[in-house]
Amino acid sequence: MTITHLDDEDLLRILGVKSIIDSSKPAFEQDLPQVDAILDTVGGSTLQRCVAALRPGGKLVTSVSTQPLPEGAVFFYAQVTNARLQTLTTLFDAGRITPRVGSILPRSEARQVQRMLAGAPHKLGKIVLQIGHPQQ
Repeated sequence: MTITHLDDEDLLRILGVKSIIDSSKPAFEQDLPQVDAILDTVGGSTLQRCVAALRPGGKLVTSVSTQPLPEGAVFFYAQVTNARLQTLTTLFDAGRITPRVGSILPRSEARQVQRMLAGAPHKLGKIVLQIGHPQQ
């Protein structure tokens, strides 16, 4: 499937998300439904504001928070190794997974890439900084 000109919400809906909450809005946590699991990739105050939505016995998994976590929470760290990168390369080459690339900018646009990573508008998907010449 080729996805073009979608915003984040459109993409999430295509991926099957039924409820979307904008965490940049004040008091967003008041709109959170009770959930069985939270996968945290943000941490900080955003995580703290979401924890109340976790049902009793629910699971909180974080990849960024090293602060004290609620009982039963799990912290994980994904170590990047050559073997894991090779596995990903094999999956990409076989077409089993595909990247969602939104913007590819040359090295001369590195400052713009930084602005985009900080929230400046950009195409939906990953932001790629091209260091060398593209392979033919």
